Amino acid sequence: MPENLEDTIEQNAKGPAKASSDAGSIEQHPLPDQIEADRYLASKKAAQDKKRGLKLNKIVPPGVN
Repeated sequence: MPENLEDTIEQNAKGPAKASSDAGSIEQHPLPDQIEADRYLASKKAAQDKKRGLKLNKIVPPGVN
């Protein structure tokens, strides 16, 4: 698995969609599929984070004991 998926997506976007030669042919995954994979991996990483972006605080007005 590539270490940096963003770089891989960028390289794939710059390269040809299909290539063929005497040895065979190759075709990249469609760009929307690559973007969706990046979103999935980012959400998976965010779900494992201990700070999930939601913090609950109790608000106490001044002068209340």
